[in-house]
Amino acid sequence: MRLLLVEDNIALADELLPLFKGHGYAVDWRVDGRDALLAAHDDPYDLVILDLGLPGLDGLQVLQRWRAEGLTLPVLILTARDAWAERLEGLRAGADDYLSKPFHPDELLLRVQAVLRRSHGAVNSPRLEVGGLALDEDRQSIWRGDQEYELTRGEFRLLRCFMLHPGKLLSRMQLNEHLYDGESERDSNVLEVHINRLRRKLGHQVIETRRGQGYRFQG
Repeated sequence: MRLLLVEDNIALADELLPLFKGHGYAVDWRVDGRDALLAAHDDPYDLVILDLGLPGLDGLQVLQRWRAEGLTLPVLILTARDAWAERLEGLRAGADDYLSKPFHPDELLLRVQAVLRRSHGAVNSPRLEVGGLALDEDRQSIWRGDQEYELTRGEFRLLRCFMLHPGKLLSRMQLNEHLYDGESERDSNVLEVHINRLRRKLGHQVIETRRGQGYRFQG
């Protein structure tokens, strides 16, 4: 899944970027609120982590503009502002969740997982479950009944994307846009390799190929 981190604290961003990437997320980073305002329209992000105290344009104004423009992508506000009035103001503006600084990295990861699952209609549980499969995002492995299958980083990222879009036909372009950030190489051959490996582990019927259209996860 692809995240947009909007944070002007460079030290914090330097901490969060490897944290997210280590848990299988592609991440783009913006510092200025004006850049963030445009970036959310330029790429298909799955979630935005938005600081409020930004240069250029305040984070709350950015969120209000997004919602006024009809942009519905999930937003998690991350800020040092701890007043209840400001929390309520952010939620009224359309935020999906709110986390105050300082925070524990594990809590942020869990909140990101929860918001992503809710935004895709999935049950908020310790595992992402579709059909007879359960994805353990902490261990980056997949369970079928009592059997656990280890996943490579690429397999995990791809399978999580499929499981958040069960039954939906996804083109190669859509998958690449959700799996890779602006600095990552997007190679359709690598995508095919990951799909074939997942089929060998979970069964060929799990991922359907629609020739000339894309792929559909059936669970």
